[in-house]
Amino acid sequence: MREVLADLMRWYDAGETVGVGTVVATFRSAPRPPGASILVGPGGEAVGSVSGGCIEGAVYDLAGEVVASGAAVLQRYGVSDDDAFAVGLTCGGILDIFVERIDRTSFPELAAVADDIEHDRPVAVATVVDHSDPSWVGRRMVLRPDQESVGDIGSDRANAAVTDDALGLLASGRSATLTYGPDGQRLDEGMRVFVSAFAPPPRMLVFGAIDFAAAVARVGSFLGYRVTVCDARPVFATHSRFPDADEVIVDWPHRYLAREFKAERIDARTVITVLTHDHKFDVPLLEVALQAPEVAYIGAMGSRRTHEDRLAKLRDIGVTEEQLQRLSSPLGLDLGARTPEETAISIAAEIIARQWGGSGGRLGETTGRIHA
Repeated sequence: MREVLADLMRWYDAGETVGVGTVVATFRSAPRPPGASILVGPGGEAVGSVSGGCIEGAVYDLAGEVVASGAAVLQRYGVSDDDAFAVGLTCGGILDIFVERIDRTSFPELAAVADDIEHDRPVAVATVVDHSDPSWVGRRMVLRPDQESVGDIGSDRANAAVTDDALGLLASGRSATLTYGPDGQRLDEGMRVFVSAFAPPPRMLVFGAIDFAAAVARVGSFLGYRVTVCDARPVFATHSRFPDADEVIVDWPHRYLAREFKAERIDARTVITVLTHDHKFDVPLLEVALQAPEVAYIGAMGSRRTHEDRLAKLRDIGVTEEQLQRLSSPLGLDLGARTPEETAISIAAEIIARQWGGSGGRLGETTGRIHA
């Protein structure tokens, strides 16, 4: 919903009613992830996308019906026969779309949620999208770390179960549909709850103020990371050289990284790229990175000879073999990259493959599902 929030709030603040369709579950090669939304405005305007065009028309029509009736609907769209699915997807995927009516009465907490999102404060919205008792459908809770939840799923037991799981999803920055028994029983069925987690953007830390770093920062920003470039040399670490970075830090890389870990500003979604390929910078930096809590990715640039020399120095200062297994070096996928921009794409490709379990091979030479 993040990408359509500005339009939603414009209508919401004006006291209008909006039909909202949200992807709550995907199967096989679905084109959009959970949380993607389409809005149908008070004048029939369509904003956003749930499928890249395959089923937008059907969801648009359904949203109009939901606005008129006020009754939320969970609809599945896929590739099977007409009795099982409303509309086919040409990509071969399957989507569960939850369509609801949103206005100040149905979702009074939305303004506070939007304010949290705008200011990068973590917040999650848990909504009942399916239940054996239809009166539960559409009920929601708003959850924030270290605060009391707002709203009600339907019972104390259900509230407690959803709170625990939703805060776990929020910590990892992941949206998902959870399944419970009708009263929140675990390992049971009868209730499905979609948790839309709005966590601050994941961080990309780029160490080494070189031309390759500018390209990596540009690609990282494009992928939605909050990008920090850090280098100890003030003549190179300037905002004018890295206009796509959210911040440029002049400090010794290992000292800055240790401070960020201590302040708990790094989490399991953080990616770290070490582009200095200079032992006096990258060895103490990698010592901090590899001995610190788990992050999504640690990669270091350099030739194979530089890599072997670096491994030897890291072993000499006590970095274990298990810790060294976390290091991707030389970083990036084998794309034959030459330029800084091509190299940045290679690095980004490895980060994406690591995140989603991709092989990095050519899709035309693989078999089975495209999306794991």
